[in-house]
Amino acid sequence: MARVVVIGGGFAGMASAARLAKRGHDVTLVERLPELGGAVQQIESEGFAWETGPTTTLLPAVIRDLFRKSGRPLERELDLVSEPLIREHRFTDGSSVSLPGGSRGVQIDAVDALGAGLGDQWATYVASFADEWDLLRRTYFERPWRPDVTDKAVHNLLFTRTSLAKRTKKAFKDDRLRALAQHNAVFEGHDPRDVPGWVGMLSYLEQNFGTWTVPGGMSQLSGALVSRLATRKVEVQTGVAVRDLVLREGRAVAVTTDAGEIDADHVVCAIDPRAIPALAEHVKRTLPALPPVACHLGLTGDDLPELPHEVVLHGDPMLVVRTNGRAPDGAQAWTVLGRGLLAEDIVLALARRGINVRPHVEVRVDRSPRAQVEHWQSSPMGVLWQGRGTLRNKISTRTPVPGVYAAGAHAVPGAGLPWVGLSAALVAQEIDEAETEA
Repeated sequence: MARVVVIGGGFAGMASAARLAKRGHDVTLVERLPELGGAVQQIESEGFAWETGPTTTLLPAVIRDLFRKSGRPLERELDLVSEPLIREHRFTDGSSVSLPGGSRGVQIDAVDALGAGLGDQWATYVASFADEWDLLRRTYFERPWRPDVTDKAVHNLLFTRTSLAKRTKKAFKDDRLRALAQHNAVFEGHDPRDVPGWVGMLSYLEQNFGTWTVPGGMSQLSGALVSRLATRKVEVQTGVAVRDLVLREGRAVAVTTDAGEIDADHVVCAIDPRAIPALAEHVKRTLPALPPVACHLGLTGDDLPELPHEVVLHGDPMLVVRTNGRAPDGAQAWTVLGRGLLAEDIVLALARRGINVRPHVEVRVDRSPRAQVEHWQSSPMGVLWQGRGTLRNKISTRTPVPGVYAAGAHAVPGAGLPWVGLSAALVAQEIDEAETEA
């Protein structure tokens, strides 16, 4: 049984700790904030509640596997239900498309609303990622990645010279379809010219697996994981900051914290490695992808607009409206997220785009990108794509420091619960293999 210290109590840290503890390791989790959950939480004000992180997830199997491999199955803890609509997209010319999950034919019909034949173009683009997903799933997302021994086909795909911008320009003449295909990357704060083309496979995953949510909010996952940590007898230290790693002959043997030193056979860094001096040098060529402007609204009134759970208003700025917060009877809780040239108040910008809720605002909580980063001391959006060299410059699940592994958005090629959850599974594999070799 190995002694493992997990740094960070967000989704990645909790998932890593739960998996490792179930495998028989002695796990201590250290979190700087007074509560666990990271970005997967709610904030509340005057009877309203909003998610501070994702409101839906792809790849529900990742979450189900986490709970099954750490104890009771998810179905005995929480409901995870499919959203019939992925989201609605509205474009600057007044057109829109409500994009459902499910079969190829359903999406063709939906996109054809933008113009005859566009549905087939979209379906061809989405289907083009099938083989790439299968290859990367087996060799990159579900198995520890070894850059020095990577198969040539995988290497060529990961380090492709074809950017997402170039791939979508080749696939579509219609600017709206390009915006549709680039939406996820832009929302996460990236320039599509700097993002490798294979990242567009999110459109393939959305179509084939749909989007899923927990009734009452995805933040309930954090509560369920806190309980799972207690069941697995993980020692949890909250309100304690980690200062650095203790290295002996180049290998991590402990972590230093505000509360003292904790011995470790293995360390899992589930926070931005820039916060750990021993790791910061290895990621100095990367930048974090900053979170969007966030405005949480508590709305009241009899004539509130009826919107689906997520609406994307394309343009500059891009606005994303999420309507599934918790509110008192007769009210609604919305979150408006902004990306790009936001030169005016976000609620006014929303009104200019045709959704005027200014007369209905009862409660408002604003969170700037800077405020979010200062609160978490990192960005939940992970590493900024800066071209094909990004993967070489960032830390993956196995770090350059022996005995130290990384989980979370800074260790994978994107934000979101699926990638973060997969990183926790990879870390558990890495540590088990290390123990077997020892």
